[in-house]
Amino acid sequence: MQNNDGYPVFKGLQRPLEFMGIKGRFLTFAAGAIGVSFLGFIVFSIVMGKLAGFIAMIALAIAGLITIYVKQRSGLHAKRHDRGIYVYQGLYNH
Repeated sequence: MQNNDGYPVFKGLQRPLEFMGIKGRFLTFAAGAIGVSFLGFIVFSIVMGKLAGFIAMIALAIAGLITIYVKQRSGLHAKRHDRGIYVYQGLYNH
């Protein structure tokens, strides 16, 4: 984009942030899932051997990414909605 003077102007993202089908805040969760899978690899490879560590890493990564895709599909409807009547007392004590 350029303004009237010909200088480039950055106007931010034009579309929502997405990487490999994972959107917005779920990118942080995906990074955490991959990090946990690497930690699982280290722990299982020390305790049981490298093959068990590799299998654990793959299983943890797949489980994390499947969880993210399931939560992402539910979108805004995944938020918790408390039901009932709430009475806030003492908000306007003068």
